Amino acid sequence: MSNAPRLTALDALHRSLGATMTDFAGWDMPLRYASERDEHNAVRTKAGLFDLSHMGEITVTGPRAADLLDYALVGNIGSVGVGRARYTMICRQDGGIVDDLIVYRLGESEYMVVANAGNAQIVLDALTERSQGFDAEVRDDRDAYALIAVQGPESPGILKSLTDADLDGLKYYAGLPGTVAGVPALIARTGYTGEDGFELFVEPQHAEKLWQALTEAGAPVGLIPCGLSCRDTLRLEAGMPLYGHELTTALTPFDAGLGRVVKFEKTTNDGRFVGREALQAAAEHAETSPPRKLVGLIATGRRVPRAGMAVIAVGGADATVIGEVTSGAPSPTLGKPIAIAYVDTAHAAPGTEGVGVDIRGTHEPYEVVALPFYKRQK
Repeated sequence: MSNAPRLTALDALHRSLGATMTDFAGWDMPLRYASERDEHNAVRTKAGLFDLSHMGEITVTGPRAADLLDYALVGNIGSVGVGRARYTMICRQDGGIVDDLIVYRLGESEYMVVANAGNAQIVLDALTERSQGFDAEVRDDRDAYALIAVQGPESPGILKSLTDADLDGLKYYAGLPGTVAGVPALIARTGYTGEDGFELFVEPQHAEKLWQALTEAGAPVGLIPCGLSCRDTLRLEAGMPLYGHELTTALTPFDAGLGRVVKFEKTTNDGRFVGREALQAAAEHAETSPPRKLVGLIATGRRVPRAGMAVIAVGGADATVIGEVTSGAPSPTLGKPIAIAYVDTAHAAPGTEGVGVDIRGTHEPYEVVALPFYKRQK
């Protein structure tokens, strides 16, 4: 077993563009090409191009593929139409979140499950184990796809110039097979930036050709290559959770304020799915006495909060710990540091006074706001 990081099909291209590379979940990935702020702003105002080939694709096929996914995941996957996608989660028996996923229904009995890079093997193993007794096959397709995303307000125009697929008819969270720049692709209207955009699943051998075509088509409208660093600040502003930060096995979807993804009304498998009992208890608890809520924090000063820092209530001489920062960064769009944090319900209402973050011993004041920090104008 070698511990060398895995390389995407675009590795040589990233290096030729002068990317700063980083090890991310066992993959060598571009962190940034030039300025993180410029890359972030390009996605918000024009367009950005991302290599997301580290994401884990798992194909589930067979007569009972839908039943298997309804049993293995918390969502109602059987109700997803062909050509549509759904955000969902896979949980443990105790309700803890194993990963958050997007499931694409590619055909009558064919689904593609997209897992986070760091969890792909765990999700694959869990789906394989949970498939016992179902007439369905779980296949590791991580090497079958490269994934390129074009995100930002100019992305529909850029893509239109390279495909005759019906992009106008392609709704958010839908996917259709097509050809982009002569390359066969699954074109999905999904993303992790808070902007309109597309994710293109292609064979690795075609990745470079597609990247170059998108680069050329996007150059006149300001498209630039973007790394993982700005992907993180973009999703943070959009209030989107990141596994390992806002979502962990220690939390249920209800703890994370994402109880809506759990569908107790599923009728397949007699309503059984992994974690059901624990999640029902978590749902009742969340309604009667939610322990902590996920909120946004905006700095009044310049110091940047980081994951793991304590959120405090500053009153009188004492400071009480009332929560913890899960993600924090300078926000290029707001021009101030921001954070997502779990805080005690008593301090979670937007506008709550006297909330701060303990940054290396000093109590920096923060404003509590509802998520997301940023919502694009439709």
